[in-house]
Amino acid sequence: MSYKVSLQTFEGPFDLLVYLIENAQMSIYDIKIAEITKQYMEYIETMKSMDVLVATEFMVLAATLIDIKSKMLLPRTATIDGTYIDEDPRSELVERLLEYKKYKKGADFLKEQEELMSMVYEKPQEDISAYLEEPDEYLALDIKQFASAFELFLRKKKKEEDVRAHYTRVEREKATIESRMSFIKNKFRSAFTHGLRRLSLKELIPNKKDKYDVVVTFISVLQLMRDKYLNAEQKSTYGEIEIIPGERELEDEQ
Repeated sequence: MSYKVSLQTFEGPFDLLVYLIENAQMSIYDIKIAEITKQYMEYIETMKSMDVLVATEFMVLAATLIDIKSKMLLPRTATIDGTYIDEDPRSELVERLLEYKKYKKGADFLKEQEELMSMVYEKPQEDISAYLEEPDEYLALDIKQFASAFELFLRKKKKEEDVRAHYTRVEREKATIESRMSFIKNKFRSAFTHGLRRLSLKELIPNKKDKYDVVVTFISVLQLMRDKYLNAEQKSTYGEIEIIPGERELEDEQ
């Protein structure tokens, strides 16, 4: 049976070393060098066993850890007067780790800012010098020119009102088609009570002399046929169009 091993990726040797120290809950000022070196080397060996190319800087730090470990095993050096030199072999490594963490924190902050600013969209600056450099202009018009300009303004205003009224009328006509569909359904329900199963198209037009009324009724019937409420029959060209119930019940409004 095959299995997969997930190997965490680190940006560099110091990234791995900081992870090991923090994962072991050690103080960066009091690194248990033997334990950390062992874990670091195990990670390197795992990378090698998985045919992962180990970068040179990982090997350099491994050698540094081994060197520090060996120095800590040596006895303290005594001076001529009998005192001992308490030089910690880990001090240089600690300074480098602290510096790495400082730059790592700064890099993380910049990355967060980049992600934050990627969601900010700015409007490009526009050149408004044309409005700032030139002084205000005042129109010098005589009474005829003023009257002509005012007349042009009134024509434009009327045109806008006509367009607005047109769209208002379109919405009103839409409502009229819906009400006509309801009227036709009620007309058929009333016919059913008298045993009638078909009506002529003319019987569904309230005002046969009004062209708009004829068109609205025709469109309403087509919509009801599309919705399968009604069907239409015409036995001859230009003959009477008869409307009959369709597949759906007229009471079914869904």
